[in-house]
Amino acid sequence: MSTDASTKSTVPAAPDSGSSPTGTPVGRVLLDGVRRNMRQYGMLFALGLIVLLFQIWTGGDLLLPRNVSNLVLQNSYILILAIGMMIVIISGHIDLSVGSLMALVGGIGAVLMVEHHVSWPVAVLLTLLLGAVAGALQGFFIAYVGIPSFIVTLAGMLLFRGLTEIFLKGQTLGPFPDGLQKVANGFLPEVGPKTNYHNLTLLLGLGLVAYVVVQEFRDRRRQREFALETLPTGLFALKTTALVAAVLATTLLLASYKGAPVVLLILAALLVAFGYVMRNAVIGRHVYAIGGNLPAAKLSGVKDRKVTFAVFLNMGMLAALAGLVFAARFNAASPKAGVNFELEAIAAAFIGGASMSGGIGTVLGAIIGGLVLGVLNNGMNLVGVGTDWQQVIKGLVLLAAVGFDVWNKRRAGA
Repeated sequence: MSTDASTKSTVPAAPDSGSSPTGTPVGRVLLDGVRRNMRQYGMLFALGLIVLLFQIWTGGDLLLPRNVSNLVLQNSYILILAIGMMIVIISGHIDLSVGSLMALVGGIGAVLMVEHHVSWPVAVLLTLLLGAVAGALQGFFIAYVGIPSFIVTLAGMLLFRGLTEIFLKGQTLGPFPDGLQKVANGFLPEVGPKTNYHNLTLLLGLGLVAYVVVQEFRDRRRQREFALETLPTGLFALKTTALVAAVLATTLLLASYKGAPVVLLILAALLVAFGYVMRNAVIGRHVYAIGGNLPAAKLSGVKDRKVTFAVFLNMGMLAALAGLVFAARFNAASPKAGVNFELEAIAAAFIGGASMSGGIGTVLGAIIGGLVLGVLNNGMNLVGVGTDWQQVIKGLVLLAAVGFDVWNKRRAGA
């Protein structure tokens, strides 16, 4: 919902109307704006095209209210992982252990709640703490011992998967308490008079529209204050209108079924919180700094070890949250849970605009990348595409996204 936080340009703001100082027509100014922001908005545009394609291909089934709700529920844990993975990749690292950590947290949570009858809120707090500790341990070896993140998290992947087998004794364990199930599968309660729509969801959707508009204008004003490059007025208006239309359409679809899923509110809170931290907080700017240019960040006084440690601690906690949501959604903890989820999260981050070299990416981009994969999975299932071809298509999408990143960098360098 805001411009890429990693933008380093200090080019003066483009003219807002009429023509450029040299007499460039408005159309060319808009075209230049599109080219400069192609990386940022390319996947958002691609997501819209994919939705349109499958909406036509499935005969309208993709955007049925029930299917939109299922799309949110089915991809909630991947989106949670993608947020944390995007931050890890921005810092110049990678985490291969999150899928196994999800399984471990879900297994330990099941043991606590099912076998030892610990109340689910207490069990959730304990397992989130466990995820933070696991992430902190990996962060310690990466930041302070100096072992590459690929090796540390690869070891963590094997370690956590083995511990999951030990705790669950190779068996599936469930069911989970109703309260926790409602967090993963439930919807907001009905309030107010009976209408054709879910009233609370409509109110939240209107509030989100207001937030989007205010945030867009606030970010634009801030960029002008610091003489950063801004979108031309026409392109800015088009972007804001498209965001508002997307929010309203999603709100109406959800409100015409059972309302907004509870897990969607969790995702929204994470998006707003981490988006703010990465855009405005000191630690967020430091994450971009160490990922973009580590030697320069050190010379500038950035405490890179502490930042890296915090990044992996955060990733561990988000992996724990995703593991609880996944286990509660299927009402059981399994030793095989979370297999290849780390690859889904990494793919979502790169599709959403992360750079292989670090220092570039946004939290919103992670959500967009996760939705691209989610819509592809859901749409291909609806039209009956086999799982073999689904893997082929998703691999090509990932390759195209990374290839676009490489091409964009070469074009910028030229």
